[in-house]
Amino acid sequence: MQNATGLPREEVLVRAAWVLTVGPQGEVEDGAAHVRDGRVVEVGPYRELRARLPGLPVEGDGTGLLIPGLVNAHTHLSEALATGMGSELTLFEWGERIVGPLGSALTAEDAREGTRLRAIEMLLSGVTTVNDMFVHCNPDDTASVGVVAGLEEAGLRGVVSFGAEDAATPGASPWADVERVMAEQHALAKACAAADLVSFRYGIGTLLGQSDALLEAGAAACEDRGWAVHTHLAEVREELVAAAQRWGRRTVPHAFALGLFDRPLIAGHGVWVTEADIELLTAHGVAIAHNPVANMILGSGVCPVPRLRSAGIAVGIGTDGAASNDGQDMLQAVKTTALLQKVHALDPSVIDAATVLRMATLDGARALGLDHLVGSLEPGKRADLVLLQDSVCVSVLHDPCGQLVYGASPRAVRSVWVDGRRVVADHTCTTIDEATQIDRGRALAARLAVASGLHSSGLSRLRPAH
Repeated sequence: MQNATGLPREEVLVRAAWVLTVGPQGEVEDGAAHVRDGRVVEVGPYRELRARLPGLPVEGDGTGLLIPGLVNAHTHLSEALATGMGSELTLFEWGERIVGPLGSALTAEDAREGTRLRAIEMLLSGVTTVNDMFVHCNPDDTASVGVVAGLEEAGLRGVVSFGAEDAATPGASPWADVERVMAEQHALAKACAAADLVSFRYGIGTLLGQSDALLEAGAAACEDRGWAVHTHLAEVREELVAAAQRWGRRTVPHAFALGLFDRPLIAGHGVWVTEADIELLTAHGVAIAHNPVANMILGSGVCPVPRLRSAGIAVGIGTDGAASNDGQDMLQAVKTTALLQKVHALDPSVIDAATVLRMATLDGARALGLDHLVGSLEPGKRADLVLLQDSVCVSVLHDPCGQLVYGASPRAVRSVWVDGRRVVADHTCTTIDEATQIDRGRALAARLAVASGLHSSGLSRLRPAH
């Protein structure tokens, strides 16, 4: 295994039966992409490129699919070691009984190692960019900073935020004051600035989860520093009722009133948006990350994806955190996006495969302000690309895009490049040893189960080995 920063940026021709560019060239049959110095040089018919570049190594036997790297538009790597619990809980119950206790025990080591573990899962499901919000409430550790190291070591492109919440439950004291929260925001921003592939966004776990003082301080810092924002909006009905009781308005208009829409903002979910909300989001270029698997597990509702897209809103696809999914398989989230919209509308034509692929790539990149760099296979863009091959699930390609969206699985992910570095080769992560990382993750998950009280509460059956 080799740390991603030590991997060379390859010059290679990547060949496939179909190149799905999600760009101006559309779908190229028997196509290839020429990659050099971390960027896409050219995309076109394989035979033409090969004739001009006879000496280049070729990856791909011409039977598979070549696509832009998938963009996981919303997750919580703070939940990397907390899968498989509370699947019968509502969002508010789940937050109180799982995320809160877990967050009190998380450390930077947990963040780094958990990120490394889930990075393998993401890479092997075609993810090359991830938008993370790390949520914790451990006053003794700037845990969110550990995510940056984990992403860099894995070779994943990332956007990282600290989803702080300081609003205490009645009768309890907040875990941190505004100064402590802002100090970690600045520490995370500094760590991202020093990274190769990781950038920073200001995180607001939820508007309801923050004190008014912290909300105002965060909005001021974003204006002063030019920070973009990552938050949640209109995820469940209870959120709207609680916001109206607290502020006299729902969370979308309250975020607007705080000035948060003056900065680039991506919000997870957008399930319970009104027409007035949609007008506000559209007018201010707010993006939405749709998380169908988590919305279904928690019974939150169905995001009105066609309505948002028709309004011009950038809608990406996210796995959401591993504790409400309960994994980070992006191909599963892609397929579920299509299926949920169809069954909700009782109309199979409400969304098509090409739209869903665009949401998972170019629209996700646009939602993060990265579409000038990634999201499609075009000359000049960074070389984030995925080759799917060697598996039954992509062996018959009557409709290549339809087969990708509805049939592809991680078994088919043969090679993945991020910024021109091959971080998956022959279906194996090249930057982190999977077996070793699984062993590390198991030990840390068991420690967290006990330290957080999740074991004693009966939610987790894990405990440290004796």
